[in-house]
Amino acid sequence: QVQLVESGGGLVQAGGSLRLSCAVSGSIFSIYAFGWYRQAPGKAREWVATITSDGRTNYADSLKGRFTISRDNAKNTVYLQMNSLKPEDTAVYYCHTLILVDYWGRGTQVTVSS
Repeated sequence: QVQLVESGGGLVQAGGSLRLSCAVSGSIFSIYAFGWYRQAPGKAREWVATITSDGRTNYADSLKGRFTISRDNAKNTVYLQMNSLKPEDTAVYYCHTLILVDYWGRGTQVTVSS
């Protein structure tokens, strides 16, 4: 059983930064890809970024240059560094991986005030 636990969300002013963490347990962390998604109120969940087992990254076009995904295999943790935050970044952020089936964390709330 794979468990994903997000943390690091909170309230921040526009222009500020946050670093989200996703602690992963129950599997061989280093061989799997992980992603971050987000869901704003009243909107569909959208993909934010992905990092592969060998560290290659991909980002939603609208977020390139502001968000950075990384991983620490020694700590079984995936990170999302978010800079220059905007009110439209307000959402619940979810960690995800696919190991035969989809696994999701419960999410962490990010609120950006203007």
